[in-house]
Amino acid sequence: MKAAVIQFPGSNCDRDMAVALEKSGADVTVVWHKDAALPKGVDLVAIPGGFSFGDYLRCGAIAANSPICNAVVDHANAGGYVLGVCNGFQILTETGLLPGALLRNAGLKYICRTVGLKIETSNSAYTEGYNAGAEIGVPIAHHDGNYFADDATIAALKGEDRVAFTYSDNPNGSRGDIAGILSENRRVLGMMPHPERAFEEAHGNTDGQRLFAGLMAQLASA
Repeated sequence: MKAAVIQFPGSNCDRDMAVALEKSGADVTVVWHKDAALPKGVDLVAIPGGFSFGDYLRCGAIAANSPICNAVVDHANAGGYVLGVCNGFQILTETGLLPGALLRNAGLKYICRTVGLKIETSNSAYTEGYNAGAEIGVPIAHHDGNYFADDATIAALKGEDRVAFTYSDNPNGSRGDIAGILSENRRVLGMMPHPERAFEEAHGNTDGQRLFAGLMAQLASA
């Protein structure tokens, strides 16, 4: 399975993401944001966390207009898999691949700690390694993780089983306690918590490992 990790000025989780994917069995290429095309044969595009372009304007807004994002959108529209974590989730909303927006945390403070996540659905390549209703612990590290969408969008996400994760104890004010959502075809996932930081024993927590393992298994069987 081939994966591309997109790197922007200000990315700081690109290496963490690449290592998690490599240890899960993926052949990983790191792609600079000014490149206009993805490597041939890429199955998964991962957009990591960080502070792309210093979070100027809006988080993810400048990055979403980088040349590589046109290729990411084309990849997703062709049925490819895309995983956006933290700043990556913000970029996915700015490109329009996922609905809604990520606003300033309700407490107006940067939050960095492990939080409880509830698995809302196991019906996706990203969550099939978990049981729906189970709770896991995954780190967050964000200042603008407050997910917002209008009532109709929230109702659609819930009605179509597209809420992947919710917070057990909402840390940032996200509507519906939402921590991660899926696209209509369930192949694009945006989430604020960092599964790549809960991947191996040295992290003190391996709850994120099953996300990558399930994704690799799904792609291997495709």
